[in-house]
Amino acid sequence: MSFADPTQVVSAKSDPKHFFSLITPPVILDEIQYITELFPYIKMEVDRRGAKGLYIMTGSQQYSLMQNVSESLAGRVGILVLHGLSLREQYGDTFAEPFVPSKEQIMSRNVQYRMERGDLWKIIHRGSYPELVKGSVSRDMYYGSYVKTYIERDVRSLAQIGDAWQFTIFLTIVAARTGSIVNYTDIAKEVGVSSPTIKRWISILIAGGIVTLLHPWSRNIEKQVTKTPKLYFLDTGLASWLTKWHTPQSLEEGNMAGAFFETFVVSEIIKSWHNAGREPSLYFYRDKEGKEIDLLIEDGQTLYPIEIKKSATPSRDALKNFGVLENIDKEIGSKTVICSIEKPAFLSKDAVALPVTYI
Repeated sequence: MSFADPTQVVSAKSDPKHFFSLITPPVILDEIQYITELFPYIKMEVDRRGAKGLYIMTGSQQYSLMQNVSESLAGRVGILVLHGLSLREQYGDTFAEPFVPSKEQIMSRNVQYRMERGDLWKIIHRGSYPELVKGSVSRDMYYGSYVKTYIERDVRSLAQIGDAWQFTIFLTIVAARTGSIVNYTDIAKEVGVSSPTIKRWISILIAGGIVTLLHPWSRNIEKQVTKTPKLYFLDTGLASWLTKWHTPQSLEEGNMAGAFFETFVVSEIIKSWHNAGREPSLYFYRDKEGKEIDLLIEDGQTLYPIEIKKSATPSRDALKNFGVLENIDKEIGSKTVICSIEKPAFLSKDAVALPVTYI
């Protein structure tokens, strides 16, 4: 049952108790954020039956949906975050574990597909939304409608943002900074608003599943580290459309290629965790001396350092900053460079280069 149909919404809102009595579980309720009046009745029915899986609720407005679920159905729901299609899903890879570059996982993977470098950049440029993966709609038309709908329906209604054009400019400026440390002051100057406003707007993008922030790892490290987070778009296609990279080739050869490759890798890792029903603990490292590690995955008591390079021929130079982790109170797992290489290759006795297909 879909509440994208206005007639269903009107019927449900006019008499939610009667409408709910006509629903026979198990049932999927799509776009449930439009009819949160049903939540009290769902709560009572779940408590009465004591069974799981009676109601599967989906919605495209994450901010609104999560706010109402937290208030009305706390302790009675399991939440699964749905992103665009991962590489595993697009290529039929049945491996379902969250990505951790442990020796055990790498050795157990049996990746059956190969990806040409050009194919990878087509995917990065196109994005991962199902309609685009199917090829049933043009990229420009899809993202144009997506941004218009997102701003007019989600942002303006939920965040009381009056100037839609100014928010669009903000969205474009943020897309141009994907994979970078956030500088709220610089973004505020470019957009023409205050830094607190930029922080609030970025929090709206996070709540809407548009971007994510990676915070710096700082526990038990003697050197002073930066405290500002890095920002990543969760769909590279949307970011590339906003920043006007018109072809996969121009994106691959452009000055943002490294940032987009890094963004793609981070988003794929996040998908692997969320698709497994788990929340990842992801960080980056950067100290005042400029030493940086692109990504740290914390899994239990083990910390996995990862460098992300778009090169197909990574060198041992990519490992040079891993030594900064020697003084932390954590077990350090396999050192990894995720890159455009065709198959895994050892760079040293405890460091491996991995293709993106192993995420």
